[in-house]
Amino acid sequence: MPIIKIPTPLRPHTEGRRELELEGKTAGEVLDALCALYPVFREHFYEENGELRKFVNIILDESHIKDLQGLDTPLAEGDTLRILASISGG
Repeated sequence: MPIIKIPTPLRPHTEGRRELELEGKTAGEVLDALCALYPVFREHFYEENGELRKFVNIILDESHIKDLQGLDTPLAEGDTLRILASISGG
């Protein structure tokens, strides 16, 4: 199963877990599995039309999934997705 790594600022929403092994053959399926376990992520990750919000950064290996096939990016057994926390300031 693919693994998704959770950044420190989001770990309070995952009971402190750093990573989760979740079922899914695509990045979107893994994110859906994450949202099924922790529904708070759905409103933060997705627009009303089901697209990822612009500030949501999901990385497979060294590539942003938006530069691959987006939510349809295929995953193999043992692949690791990383959620990168967005930082803004002024």
